[in-house]
Amino acid sequence: MKIFQCHNCSNQLHFNNDVCLKCGYRVGYDPQLFDMVSLVPDDDIWLPSTKTGKSYYLCQNAEQAACNWLVDAENGPGYCMACRFNLTIPDLSQAGNLDRWQRIEQAKKHLIYSLTRLGLPLPNRIDDPDRGLAFEFLADVANVDGSIEKVLTGHSDGLIALNIAEADDAERERRRASMGEPYRTLVGHFRHEIGHFYWDLLVRNQGKIAEFREVFGDPDQNYGEALHHHYTNGAPPDWQQNFISAYASSHPWEDFAETWAHCMHMTDGLETAQCLGLAFGGTGSDSVDTTSLSDPYHAENAHDLIAAWIPLTVAINSMNRSLGQPDLYPFVLSGEVMAKIDFIIRLMAAARLSNSGQAGSTPYLV
Repeated sequence: MKIFQCHNCSNQLHFNNDVCLKCGYRVGYDPQLFDMVSLVPDDDIWLPSTKTGKSYYLCQNAEQAACNWLVDAENGPGYCMACRFNLTIPDLSQAGNLDRWQRIEQAKKHLIYSLTRLGLPLPNRIDDPDRGLAFEFLADVANVDGSIEKVLTGHSDGLIALNIAEADDAERERRRASMGEPYRTLVGHFRHEIGHFYWDLLVRNQGKIAEFREVFGDPDQNYGEALHHHYTNGAPPDWQQNFISAYASSHPWEDFAETWAHCMHMTDGLETAQCLGLAFGGTGSDSVDTTSLSDPYHAENAHDLIAAWIPLTVAINSMNRSLGQPDLYPFVLSGEVMAKIDFIIRLMAAARLSNSGQAGSTPYLV
């Protein structure tokens, strides 16, 4: 994630800011500029503090402090391009749901930021009513007989459902521990589920199943039986030699989604390192200066990403250990895993090239 600056006073801004803490200007994110914009009010619209010829509305969800993205005045008022993917939001009359939804929206915006930076197609339910991307944020339902209908986080034909309990830190930690996961975050959920969406869009729909099978295995094996076997017997003892996570070993679809999420962790993490000017490694050919890399979001293969990523993870793990904390990055990149990462980075690059080559294309489809 980039580190931004206030256009009015040059103070540092973060992606979720809606006001500059130094000068007090309203700020918002313009997804076409990939930048935070400082704003001044002009009747019912907002103008940039530095005159650019653009004008904006705030996203309608700004009223609930759930969004800081901007809507071009020529398209508004209404919802920003990211909020227009929402089909269902939590019942905000229920205690705690507003806070949960605000956290979920922050993580979802992080996801959409990355997808637009990657230049990937983002068909919504207007573009593709049957398989376009959409989100439902749902809560477990208590029945009159006392039973609970659990909401399962998952993906189906472009629709991503997320249990809003995942926005509660204590509940998410309980689930992480009970399922034996080393890493469980809201952003991680979104990145995993969007991997399933792009498997449909970029692998199945583009006729690349044969190539996928060579790297990840047979996607036609029974999914239900595979998950039952995984939850009954666990991952194979040598899973780290072939998979990025234990869950990735359950089925090739899950392997792809877990690896896809990891590619997004890497690109976003390296962009952050670049913005902070971090350099790691030894001396000479062993050193890695992340600022010397090309844009990690526009990588054409995994080689340079991995070469910069590994020293970065060693550094952040060492820092955590110095503070008596567990490793922030509890993963092992084996040769098999790196081949899978390379497959996905190349898949992203091809999709970006195809998307940018379309007449009148934009970083996203709305």
